[in-house]
Amino acid sequence: MPPKGGLCVLGLIVAMGFAGPAPAGELPDTMERPGGFPERPLRLVVPYGSGGGSAQVSRAMAKAVTGHTGVVIEPEYIPGGSGMDGLQAYMATPADGYTVLEHIDDATSAFASGKSDVHPGRDLVPLVIAQITFSQIYIRGNETRFSDWASFVKYAKAKGRRATMANVSAQGSMERLNMNRIAQHFGFRIQQISFDEPGPRYEALRSARVDALFEQPGDVKEFLDSGDFKPILTLLAERPPAFAGVPSMKDVGLAFTPLMRFRGFYVKTGVPADRLKWLQWAFQKGFAQPGFQAFNKKKFMDLIPSFRDTEGAIALIEETMDVYRKTYKEMGLIE
Repeated sequence: MPPKGGLCVLGLIVAMGFAGPAPAGELPDTMERPGGFPERPLRLVVPYGSGGGSAQVSRAMAKAVTGHTGVVIEPEYIPGGSGMDGLQAYMATPADGYTVLEHIDDATSAFASGKSDVHPGRDLVPLVIAQITFSQIYIRGNETRFSDWASFVKYAKAKGRRATMANVSAQGSMERLNMNRIAQHFGFRIQQISFDEPGPRYEALRSARVDALFEQPGDVKEFLDSGDFKPILTLLAERPPAFAGVPSMKDVGLAFTPLMRFRGFYVKTGVPADRLKWLQWAFQKGFAQPGFQAFNKKKFMDLIPSFRDTEGAIALIEETMDVYRKTYKEMGLIE
């Protein structure tokens, strides 16, 4: 079982360990509802579109929590602003435990850069981190202008500033920082175009409106299975077995430690302690359910240990925020 506090985010990436059993042993199978809470369905705010990774993990977690508690969870998708519109909408809700937030590492990078005043480890209480995953760069399966990483680099250099890449986040995000370092290393420039909604983002690559896509493998699994998308670079030091035929960072000479995507579930600080304890149990136990474990495995989320309880999630957020702040200072984005 992964340790409660979790590994250091940088050590985790370098080690690239494999997930252990779900953290069910330390959690009771049942927990009495405090004062009858919740007496009505929970609302789950998802600050992205209904087809991407956040939506997928939210539906899977909602199903898992409902399955072992009987409590209905109703997702509500509020895309916009690279996750910030939904975050602000969530912060306007009462701290009564009836509204839960799903969010990703964008909340951490946005606070570190000063774009958000919501600290995800202080103004929010993480119930559980449910996914930690790596990114890849994808091209179309039937692309003829380039076929692998080496030929893509050659193409991007020849195009100057006109090579394009789709992603989900704004300036200063995990995607952009990773991609900026890659482009700098290889000596090319690329336009990074952000789409809050996954449908238009993926269609941009399918229809060749962009040259490449920066995404996580679980989010585009259906396109990998169909052959529409083809990975040409994995942002890990070593090749994971599931992508043994795709070059890793080490293979192409990249030595920096990449930032990772992580997704979790939160409530506002101030939720009554007894309700918070129940929600922590419900969502951490939800992670341990066989159905959710199968979902994560199907989405390649078992290649890196994902589970973090509240304590481990806060440590992950703080460690990642330190990396963002250091990087932003080096880039001159913050003082």
